[in-house]
Amino acid sequence: MFDLNQFSLKDKIAIVTGGGRGIGQAIAFGLAKAGAKVVITSRKINDLEATAQEIKAAGGEALPLQSHLGKYEEIQKMINAVLEKYKRIDILVNNAGASPAMASVLDSDERLWDTIMNLNLKGVYFVSQAVAKIMKKQGGGKIINVASIDGHKPEPGVSIYSISKAGVHMITKAFAMELAGDNIQVNAIAPGPISTKMMNSHWSHLSPEEAKKAKETMEKSLPAGRIGVPDEIAGAAVYLASDASNYTTGAEIIIDGGLLLAHHA
Repeated sequence: MFDLNQFSLKDKIAIVTGGGRGIGQAIAFGLAKAGAKVVITSRKINDLEATAQEIKAAGGEALPLQSHLGKYEEIQKMINAVLEKYKRIDILVNNAGASPAMASVLDSDERLWDTIMNLNLKGVYFVSQAVAKIMKKQGGGKIINVASIDGHKPEPGVSIYSISKAGVHMITKAFAMELAGDNIQVNAIAPGPISTKMMNSHWSHLSPEEAKKAKETMEKSLPAGRIGVPDEIAGAAVYLASDASNYTTGAEIIIDGGLLLAHHA
């Protein structure tokens, strides 16, 4: 019989990359509220420390760790620090991602390609690989990748970002396929428009008046009639991190206010 305790993450050790703000921060709060001890990591230590303080103030446990996950040697350093403190890793949320800098397919340069691909694809792949080796020895675990609906529907001006997020979709399936026998479930969440600093960067090149209009146009195009908030991603992450999702692997939960439905209609 179904038991709500299946959603409990009591004493689980979770890593959330890019956990200092936006969607990563909301997921970190959600996992901590469900009982997990949360390690949050990104390049910006100030954001991490502020988020860790909030989690602790709410009665949770959080460890801020600064690292640049686009660099292979820093991945291992970060994981060693987690193992030193907690001895295990039960949940990995690959949320860190490079912002979708605006440039057409004709204007994007190699530096932009390398910056986005290093973090959004190489980082996700090799963090997952390193953590999966540990999870395999432990007898199982959960890996959750934060993808994007841009991986399904390319957005003008952010082609490299869209390509990288389509790659995250395939990383999810590849890892899920190979690790299913090791009791490691690998799934993705694909957010649509969510109110974050990254989202606002889409309009940073516009005047305040134009940005307001662009935002209103987007809201009108969404079946839900509004842009989502980061907390609306956290519930799916708790489900995918918990025992409630033990038979779910290689799946993607789309949380986009119906945007893709409108696109396909």
